[in-house]
Amino acid sequence: MGNSPSAARPLPPSPIEAKPLPLPLPRPVQRKRSTILSALTLGCASDSLHSDYAPSQHSILLEREEKHSYELPPPVYASTSDLVEDDDKANAAFKIFIKEYPEYHLTWTLDALRRSDFSRLDRIGETYVDYMGGSLYPDSLIKVHTNFLHRSVLGNTHSVNNSSQLSATHAAAARQAVLSFFNAPPDYTVVFTANASAALKLVGESFPFAEGGCYVLGADSHNSVHGIRQYAMRRGAHVHYVESTSTGGMDIDDALSVLSRHHHAADAAPALFALTGQSNVSNAKNPLVLVNHAASMGYSTLLDAAALAPTSVVSLFDTPVDAMAISFYKMFGFPTGVGALIAKKSFLKKLQRPWFAGGTVDVVQAPGTIYTLAHEIHEQFEDGTINYLNLPAITDGLRFLSAYLPFLPLRLNILSHYFIHSLNEFRHETSRTPVVRVLSRIPSRRLRSVGEQSDTGSVISLIFLSTTGDMLPLSFIEHAAASQNISLRTGCMCNPGGAAALLGLRADMDLLYPGVTMNQFEEHVGHELGVVRISFGLATNFQDVFRVLRFVGLISREKELQEMWSAWTERKASA
Repeated sequence: MGNSPSAARPLPPSPIEAKPLPLPLPRPVQRKRSTILSALTLGCASDSLHSDYAPSQHSILLEREEKHSYELPPPVYASTSDLVEDDDKANAAFKIFIKEYPEYHLTWTLDALRRSDFSRLDRIGETYVDYMGGSLYPDSLIKVHTNFLHRSVLGNTHSVNNSSQLSATHAAAARQAVLSFFNAPPDYTVVFTANASAALKLVGESFPFAEGGCYVLGADSHNSVHGIRQYAMRRGAHVHYVESTSTGGMDIDDALSVLSRHHHAADAAPALFALTGQSNVSNAKNPLVLVNHAASMGYSTLLDAAALAPTSVVSLFDTPVDAMAISFYKMFGFPTGVGALIAKKSFLKKLQRPWFAGGTVDVVQAPGTIYTLAHEIHEQFEDGTINYLNLPAITDGLRFLSAYLPFLPLRLNILSHYFIHSLNEFRHETSRTPVVRVLSRIPSRRLRSVGEQSDTGSVISLIFLSTTGDMLPLSFIEHAAASQNISLRTGCMCNPGGAAALLGLRADMDLLYPGVTMNQFEEHVGHELGVVRISFGLATNFQDVFRVLRFVGLISREKELQEMWSAWTERKASA
């Protein structure tokens, strides 16, 4: 299982002739039956970005729960009248939704944000539900940044002229903004990278793995976390996995057992524990307390927070991991091509870089073998020229996100609950069998107030089923969704362990051999590999959820299903 969605291959002419999959049933959801299968949005105008950096993510959380009368209508500034679907059934369904989920009113500011910064979604009619792939950029962030570029002259930070000093000043401000946003103690610094994968690679290639040491990671991890094992094995260290549960993530007792079996504080050889904060496919959040347990056993600790940081509060004061990897485009959409390794300076000093480059050194003997690393420790890990033109957008983007992040867990928890519960009600009109099967982890509790944190993310991974309960091809679903202007994702999401766990293919993983291809693996299991992933984020509103549910309704009706199937097969034939 790899990075891309599965390529289309010859399939039966009918969606009901495929061999049934031996997939695990999802956990039952206890709820009263609801008729809400449509959506609206709340909305109002919001202010542009301010010039001063906002308080840290940790400090802006509400200190007390707001008292609110859910029976009262939203205030005038949260009016929904101009964003109502032109559909009486949708309007009625929204009223039922609000009655069942009155806390949604507490997140009206996100609807104001939708109107002020993401109106292009409604203008062009696109339903974007791939926030785990990348967040959408807010209009105001682009305006602020382009205005800044128009009036500024920025130069390479490796010089000392005026333009270079201006770039260096903004780079320093961006580093401080990152540290403040994640509530980092003084020992932390920020190494700017191309993305989270590059940040993880920095640790992998530089960590002093040796014989007798080990690398421990979860099976439900991104390929960039799995890839570190190559460096560990090359240097003689052992690699040990914490198995995934059937709904993704790791069991804390299992994780502690694996950690304690393979390393102790008195061991001389270095050991590294990499924890995935949130799975990008199973929706599971792993307990961050594992970082502290691993550290007490002598492990260095690495947190992949690429999927966690966009919608959850992460405090490095509370979770003092040695290093954490993030990508900013996953948090607020722009800029792409900039990530960061946020690390303790004491940890970076333990790393052994395999090479040096421009910007990382102070003196180099040539010819010869002598070199002296740069004085600032973050500079020793930033190869070449940093992305100085886009770093000012990091400061503005974090300011932007910090204003809205406290509301996101509540908003997304409500929409996820509603979406999953509604999905479970869909039945094929002819067979009365389920249309979808939700495989990813479901939130265990419903949030009630701003500032609460959810025990899962806002990712829903599922498969679509035919009238006989067989899995519909992923390539068909993606084609059909695109025809309805819905941007979702299919495949294994660069997370083979998580996808295999959800699909019940753990045993099949043991049958893989060197050089095996995705096509060969798919031939073995008898169907396209992966899931349909729907992920909510910063700009998601009820209207988006309604449109996805409306698409599911189309799949449930035999006539529409066959029409979409015919369009897909014709396109394949002409390709």
